[in-house]
Amino acid sequence: MKKVTVRSIFKLKESGEKIIMVTAYDYPGARLAEEAGVEMILVGDTLGMVVLGYKTTLEVTMEQMLHHIKAVAGGAEKSLVVGDLPFLSYQVTPEEALRNAGRLIQEGGAQAVKLEGGREAAPVVRKITSAGIPVMGHIGFTPQSIHNIGGFFVQGKTGMEALKLVEDAQILQEAGAFALVLELVPWEVAQEVTRELRIPTIGIGSGPECDGQVQVFHDLFGLYGEFQPRHSKRYADVGSIIKEGLHQYVREVKEGIFPGEEQAKRMDKEELQLFLKRKQG
Repeated sequence: MKKVTVRSIFKLKESGEKIIMVTAYDYPGARLAEEAGVEMILVGDTLGMVVLGYKTTLEVTMEQMLHHIKAVAGGAEKSLVVGDLPFLSYQVTPEEALRNAGRLIQEGGAQAVKLEGGREAAPVVRKITSAGIPVMGHIGFTPQSIHNIGGFFVQGKTGMEALKLVEDAQILQEAGAFALVLELVPWEVAQEVTRELRIPTIGIGSGPECDGQVQVFHDLFGLYGEFQPRHSKRYADVGSIIKEGLHQYVREVKEGIFPGEEQAKRMDKEELQLFLKRKQG
């Protein structure tokens, strides 16, 4: 895979080839994603829930995002790394948003940033892109607004809501966003947004008509307990494999099986005798 850029992502939409994005939060995850051919790696603020154990994404800080983005950037040499702007890092003023976006690029090593919101986020998108930083938008269900929304609900189910989503998408495109995440949007609405836009749409729980798809790494492989979002699919139950391995490790240490001859080095016999003599003397 060649180095993926914003221009590469545009070309994928133009050619009709589906765009693949997955989240990653550390160096090993980034390496695995890139080796599998994932074009974009999102260091999402979902790390608050799946890595740090928070109830929502709202507690995630800029310093935490920088820490994880830097780790991912170190493991992704070719994939395009997109860093999430956390809650209140871009909503206060466009100037503060630009400073924080710049930190994700300069300190974290991301090549683009993502932020949530529709038309109200357009001034921020303009400000950040004016400094040469690519911005990915995010509309539909926006996790940072969960208290206002009231839960994990599909957005755009009525005609008026759907029309607003289409308009928000167009406004963000004109503001300079290079791509748009559509989360928990009805299939038909996501299809219409995708048709209307020149920029790529990346769906999550929004049907197959989007230009690409994004999923949370831990959901794909059973690493977040028994919880499985309806919009996701478990491609391997790695969590159960790890748990089984840990059970075996505990048992073998308790029973004196591990470590064995293969894991421990013995002293040379002459050195052992010398050691024992000195100990006795």
